[in-house]
Amino acid sequence: MNNDCEIIEVRAEELKRRAEEFRCGDKILLTGTVYTSRDAAHKRFMKMLDDGEKLPFELENAVIYYAGPTPAPEGKPIGSCGPTTSGRMDRFAPRLLDLGLGGMIGKGERCKEVRDAIVRNKAVYLCAVGGAGALACNCIKSCEVIAFEDLGCESVKRLYVEKFPLIVADDCFGGDIFSQGRAKYAQV
Repeated sequence: MNNDCEIIEVRAEELKRRAEEFRCGDKILLTGTVYTSRDAAHKRFMKMLDDGEKLPFELENAVIYYAGPTPAPEGKPIGSCGPTTSGRMDRFAPRLLDLGLGGMIGKGERCKEVRDAIVRNKAVYLCAVGGAGALACNCIKSCEVIAFEDLGCESVKRLYVEKFPLIVADDCFGGDIFSQGRAKYAQV
């Protein structure tokens, strides 16, 4: 686990290609396109894949942000946009990773199957600060609903983020900030 203060700037489109550079605990400033998606949208993704349909965005090297943003106040592209609990997407994530998903952003621990899929596919799981959605929205420069508008805040949105502060929680070498953090704390 990285304990220094270095902050790594990375483009979202390069996250998977650069995954081997990151270790759990690394601090990232992410810039580029990410897609919001939560439980209901993930269920629809699975049905689309089962039916042989294309997803609403190219999955290869994409980054999904587990978030359901609030409506945009006047003059802003988006309202509060904090992470939701990632574990709710654990049953869907391995399949998406196996199909090329490059990274995920959320909060909280992931199950073993997801961590294994991250390693197998050389991807990365990043954590955003929970409870700071009003601050996170300042990093979001544009927002466009691209699928499932009927889901309201849970529709799939294409966001453009600039210098979105994140922490590598699960790296492609099996590093997991949650288990490593607990082990380190137990030693004290």
